[in-house]
Amino acid sequence: MGVFKNIFTWWEGATFGTALNTMRNGRKVGEDDQGNLYYEGKKAQAGLTRRWVIYKGQNDSSRVPPEWHSWLHHMIDAVPDQALPSPRTWEREPTPNLTGTGEAYRPAGALEKGGRRAAATGDYEAWTPGA
Repeated sequence: MGVFKNIFTWWEGATFGTALNTMRNGRKVGEDDQGNLYYEGKKAQAGLTRRWVIYKGQNDSSRVPPEWHSWLHHMIDAVPDQALPSPRTWEREPTPNLTGTGEAYRPAGALEKGGRRAAATGDYEAWTPGA
């Protein structure tokens, strides 16, 4: 199933076509702490080179750290290890998008939290038909 999975699916890593294009037209410039690989095109188009990421595991853009996001979108020219200062002591690690998981944000009154909302205050008047 491995070969067919790489040909036809895109949600768990690079497809066969992306891997082939990366080998022919890209050069590896770095890797982040999560194992994602970053590439840059060999030719410039309109003054900019194409940049892309090959995810290790599921394709989820929230797994790209902020420093590599700035490199991907041409906000900085050099690789983040060379262009950015070391992280500040007060900075937190970035968190992935938790939507669809058990740790996702659930507001008060959500069905996953029991479905109980706070009682309505006196400024709310319910609509009734024919009233």
